[in-house]
Amino acid sequence: MTCRPNRAKIAARFAPAALSLLLAAGCVSMAPTYQRPDLPVPAAFPGATSADAPAAAQISWQTYFPDATLQGLIATALDNNRDLRTALLRVEEARALYGIQRADQFPTIGVQADGSRARVPGDLNLTGQPQVSSQYQVGIGMASWELDFWGRVRSLKDAALQNYLASDAAAQAATLSLIAQVADSYLSLRELDERLELTRQTIASRAESLRIFRRRYEVGAISKLDLTQVETLWQQARALGADLEQSRAAQAHALELLIGAPLVLPEKQERLDDNAIMRELPAGLPSDLLLNRPDIVAAEHQLQASNANIGAARAAFLPSITLTGAFGTASAELDGLFAGGSRAWNFAPSISLPIFDAGRRQSTLDLAEVRRDQAVSAYEKTIQTAFKDVSDALSARRWLAEQVEVLRATVDAQSERARLAQLRYDHGASPYLEVLDAQRDLLTAQQKLVQTRRALLSSRVGLYAALGGGTQASAPASASAKPAASPQ
Repeated sequence: MTCRPNRAKIAARFAPAALSLLLAAGCVSMAPTYQRPDLPVPAAFPGATSADAPAAAQISWQTYFPDATLQGLIATALDNNRDLRTALLRVEEARALYGIQRADQFPTIGVQADGSRARVPGDLNLTGQPQVSSQYQVGIGMASWELDFWGRVRSLKDAALQNYLASDAAAQAATLSLIAQVADSYLSLRELDERLELTRQTIASRAESLRIFRRRYEVGAISKLDLTQVETLWQQARALGADLEQSRAAQAHALELLIGAPLVLPEKQERLDDNAIMRELPAGLPSDLLLNRPDIVAAEHQLQASNANIGAARAAFLPSITLTGAFGTASAELDGLFAGGSRAWNFAPSISLPIFDAGRRQSTLDLAEVRRDQAVSAYEKTIQTAFKDVSDALSARRWLAEQVEVLRATVDAQSERARLAQLRYDHGASPYLEVLDAQRDLLTAQQKLVQTRRALLSSRVGLYAALGGGTQASAPASASAKPAASPQ
């Protein structure tokens, strides 16, 4: 006699295995295996040395910019700049979208209570008598939950997570860009202040010369031509002063817009100390440290998001299984709703697979793959742009430093030339036109030196930003926007 095992015992024995298989199937992903593209740039920056120097990403902006006034401006901008505030709000937006997409992995369960009462006329039922009926129901139910056998929902969740992380990295990039803009705008303002001070001194000096020459002309010691030349020199200095005043006002307004608050600077500021305004940043950094730049991090997250979307598009070709169910109590009388025998339930699994969609799913997959290829190109272009930014900043730092030394020597030479020209004129050995040319060239050289010193400092700001300065040393751009742990 053959012994037939009890079917209930068999089901109980294999239920854990079936459940494990079901859960394992939910972890399947049809997204392509992600591989970071190779860097499309040389292994090192041109002229790089000191390979063991600290990375710019590990130097906070407070350390890199020790100037107290500049630190205050940057801190104010980080608190008040509207563009940065918008970028941080985009992080919150992306986090909310990620939360919505993540919730699709889990069933939606809710409590529902229904009640109805209806009267049916006699001519609409078999008894010929009007009937009044009631129905009451209370239960807990699960609305259409998709069993994610092929990882479609998980891929969409992964794409939303990567978009969220990309927005967070973009906010860090916006923060770094704002720091660099404030620093550069402050340096430009200080440059104009210094040039204005030189110009005011020149105007005062030439005004005094004009007074003396006018007196000498009145007593007949010089010609009208000499007086006119001195007055021309004075008027040129005044015109330059007015132009610099207008440029200084516009620069102050631009800086005020960046910090998002009224601009308050010390009434009396010392001459800008080039060595104290910021730290020197070593140039010996391999190009793979570009991966610390937040805009490159954001581009890579966008690439990973497009990779995950391919998985969702592939899964759409396979059957979709959804579960709907409810459990509760029902009765025709309200007082019998929780009486014995009123239990009610329903369970409605469904499976669907489109047979003909005119190529919609294939086109969706093609679109996802093209967007992935676009993301690869965008990622590589971002790296190439970053490499150019660093290379430009390094070359600017090198050659502008040389220009500053040349201009310092030029100013010294022009100062001596102006002094000797004045002596020759005083002794009648040369016309005043020689003095005029010497003083004009001296002022031009002084102004150019100040401009080049500021450009050299700006190149150091640009190098710090190009290397992702401070992104690994301080809190993220959005301190509250921490990525949630990815559910398994």
